[in-house]
Amino acid sequence: MATETRRTSRRTVYETLRRKVLTLEFPPGSALSENELAAQLGVSRTPVRESLILLAEEGLVQVFPQVGSFVSRVDPARVADAQFLREAVELASLDDLPAQLDPDIVRELRDNLAEQRRPDLDVEEFFALDEAFHHALLRLSGHGNAWATVVSAKGHLDRARRLGLQATAPPAFTDQHVEIFDAVLAGDVAAARTAMRAHLRAVFDDVERIRQRSPELFARNADSVPVRRNVVVWE
Repeated sequence: MATETRRTSRRTVYETLRRKVLTLEFPPGSALSENELAAQLGVSRTPVRESLILLAEEGLVQVFPQVGSFVSRVDPARVADAQFLREAVELASLDDLPAQLDPDIVRELRDNLAEQRRPDLDVEEFFALDEAFHHALLRLSGHGNAWATVVSAKGHLDRARRLGLQATAPPAFTDQHVEIFDAVLAGDVAAARTAMRAHLRAVFDDVERIRQRSPELFARNADSVPVRRNVVVWE
């Protein structure tokens, strides 16, 4: 029982710290004190240390022996890699859309888009709706389980997207979602793929603007514009 409790504690600490990094509550480059985090979370230093090691393996935290731990700066190369994976998965899934779309998922997508139009929506609420929208599209094509793989690989991309939402109002992205959804409903896979590709790549424009304005948020070796990976294997 003690071992199980310890694993649960570490998992809770890990998920809490990861969320704080991804939502920018812990900004890129900020220091992370094991003692302070343990006190805030009401745990010992051990699960905090173990969680920081896991986050370091994801590239979200950097641990320097004898110096300390820091939130990694956003790495445009990792952003590009995650976008490449996401584009490959989501464009491919559109090719597998059935002739008869699941009416429950279609209704869920309609409700989601209506929520995205709420005038009082904050960044995190929109981000959650955006995630649910893309996951639902994968489910519509029968590939919902692939979403977990995408999520695990896009930590740097998610931080870049949140920074982008500070530069571009959510309605612009909602309009892109509507364009994708309308094409799906019309059975126009080519149009849906074109709209999806443009939507997923839009983050690069925002990331570059933010990087020029706030270079301290980005990895120091990021001297070039993020490379847009072309997904040709699915063409």
